[in-house]
Amino acid sequence: MNAPATVRILGIPVHDATADETLDAVAAWVAGGGTHQIATVNPEFVMAARRDPAFRAVLERTDLCVPDGVGITLAARYLGRPLRERVAGVDMVERLAARAARDGWRLFLLGAAPGVAERAGEILAARHPGLAVCGAHAGSPAAELEDEIVGRVRAARADVLLVAYGAPAQELWLARNLARSGAAVGIGVGGAFDYLTGVARRAPAWVRRLGFEWLHRLIHQPWRWRRQLALPLFALLVLLRRER
Repeated sequence: MNAPATVRILGIPVHDATADETLDAVAAWVAGGGTHQIATVNPEFVMAARRDPAFRAVLERTDLCVPDGVGITLAARYLGRPLRERVAGVDMVERLAARAARDGWRLFLLGAAPGVAERAGEILAARHPGLAVCGAHAGSPAAELEDEIVGRVRAARADVLLVAYGAPAQELWLARNLARSGAAVGIGVGGAFDYLTGVARRAPAWVRRLGFEWLHRLIHQPWRWRRQLALPLFALLVLLRRER
């Protein structure tokens, strides 16, 4: 695909790429070789990257920073740079699996709690006949385990590596290790494996359409309240940015 337009939300890059365009980019990268990273950016990403120079630097170098989170699409519209589509991470995993089954890509699932990646792989394989899940492993973002995990991915001959360590750990891990993993594409997918397996409950579609997925998540995962304190600050900073 052609290089997508970049919208900066509080200084952090977000690319105006649709889900279809993202899948087409993955196809081109798998066919063409090299290594390419995709991040699914939500308001928590933006606030974390503003505090963490290393995380921000990784996002600046990431090939695609797709807009995940209604807060990102609303902010872009408010700032006069509307994005065409929200690309939610869990939905992207499902669509990626379907495309992988069709085109013969090999997926490796890394992260989440022990057993969850394996179960997610089984579910995706059942939903998408022909899908090659070449590996699944909980692993850890700890630096001392990187060589062992990279060895697993390389031995599995993965085309696409999905990493569910949560942000910013998954993006930093991919930035350090994707090139030596042998995979052409690496994507940080956050809680996608948990949602696929039912470990975490995803908001109903109508709740997501109304933009209250964050509230549903807080009700069902109250331990997230500290992280979600970033959301009102994000909204305030976006409002102030418009006033300049």
